[in-house]
Amino acid sequence: MRKKIILFILLGWLLLVIGDRVDELRVYQGAQIAMYTIALASIVLLTGYSGQVSLGNGAMMAVGGYAAALTLNNLGSPVWFAFLMAIFFSALFGALLGTAAARLSGPYLAGTTLALAVGLPAIANQFSFLGGEPGIFFDVGLPPQRLGQEFTQYKWFFWIATLIALLALFITSNILQSRFGRTWRAIRSNPLATELSGIHSSQMKILAFTISSALAGLAGAVLAMTISLVAPGAYTLTLSFALVTGAVLAGVSSLPGVVLGALILVAIPEIADALANRLGGGENVSSYLPGLIVSILLILSVIFTPNGPGENLHRHHRKKA
Repeated sequence: MRKKIILFILLGWLLLVIGDRVDELRVYQGAQIAMYTIALASIVLLTGYSGQVSLGNGAMMAVGGYAAALTLNNLGSPVWFAFLMAIFFSALFGALLGTAAARLSGPYLAGTTLALAVGLPAIANQFSFLGGEPGIFFDVGLPPQRLGQEFTQYKWFFWIATLIALLALFITSNILQSRFGRTWRAIRSNPLATELSGIHSSQMKILAFTISSALAGLAGAVLAMTISLVAPGAYTLTLSFALVTGAVLAGVSSLPGVVLGALILVAIPEIADALANRLGGGENVSSYLPGLIVSILLILSVIFTPNGPGENLHRHHRKKA
């Protein structure tokens, strides 16, 4: 435990030093990587460990984003409390959904969560206190003056997002290495044997769904911070599919791989812009290319590396050791 704490502290210090030496675009992308890392960790916990397939992580992120924004705007609370409320309400929503999800499996569960990802943005448009289509602002405020005039808003976003991501990964890592993680893996591998051993699989599945939803909601709040807005257009079905692709590329049962998946998801828009410039298709091509690239990567990963490149590399390293 002590070594892990020291490792995370050193990693955080290194990231903050790097963030202070790169340009604004890279700092903003660093905050995006932190956000995707948290979101992908939620999929690893839910799918990679407990075996529950969800296509609605974008909707869970929306719950967290709206909870954080409403808390900050209506209560005037500190930023950290808004993030806590994102975790709390997302976990509560996940527990309710998980109670129903525990009775479902395979394509039925995937279809249910997919319907949630499609329907939730439309529902949000119907309530005025949620801001409708334009959404509501989420302003964490300016960075502290003691950090200096050269410390920009994007650097402030990066600091907050990085700290949250490191804490989320540290806590998730410990949960997955605990008896809960071992129990979830047992349920995924052999549900019947797990039930016969006296473990209540449904309760453990609900717990996994609850914690996964809390992580997704936290990622949704971080996304809201980086774009200073919470709106249905920020939590689309495309986001849910992108997260699934990132999780597959990272390896759905590999927590360290989520950083690789996050890097790929952030790099895709830049790759799409470069291809659009070469093809000469203008804005129409560049707007559709990211989704096309995500789809192609997902198909290729499922065909050639079902466990994800990240997981395959991890297994290859273990064989050598």
